[in-house]
Amino acid sequence: MPVIAVFCGARTGTDPRYLLAARALGQALAERAWPLVYGGGRLGLMGALAQGALDAGGHVTGVIPGFLSSLEVRQPGLQTHHTVTDLFARKALMIELADAFVALPGGIGTLDELLEVMAWRQLGCFDKPVALLNTARYFDPWRVMLAQAVDEGFVDPLETDRLLVADEVDGLLAALERAFSASAPARDGA
Repeated sequence: MPVIAVFCGARTGTDPRYLLAARALGQALAERAWPLVYGGGRLGLMGALAQGALDAGGHVTGVIPGFLSSLEVRQPGLQTHHTVTDLFARKALMIELADAFVALPGGIGTLDELLEVMAWRQLGCFDKPVALLNTARYFDPWRVMLAQAVDEGFVDPLETDRLLVADEVDGLLAALERAFSASAPARDGA
């Protein structure tokens, strides 16, 4: 069963659909018995995601920097919890633990995490699926910027073509299942 790392906001955002989608994704991962790895917080979309998975009986691993854990923002009830030194260590451990990455709406930290995994994949450090849950078309302006980078010759179109994008949780998980099926022989032989 694949481990899914999810990057998302520590805030809820202005559209209530973001919170609903985060909770639904956590629940859907648990229903598939796909373990969740996320930033370890209890606030915002992070908290809704984790609580959705926990309420549905899923396995949730939190990875949180010590300075955030000490502010008492850590999600209670996680089966596995890692406290790391900083945000760099958080990303590194999440990348190590995960078989795929999903970004939900979020701010600068979420975009940083998303771009980091895209960069690592582009450089051949791994070949794991990267996906966007494009709730309420949140990522549309960002995707326009990526298309501009492709048009200007700064990004290989293969990188944007490989990015899995879905507006709904079911579509996102179906895209991930197809990606895992397509790479199964390579993963088994690795």
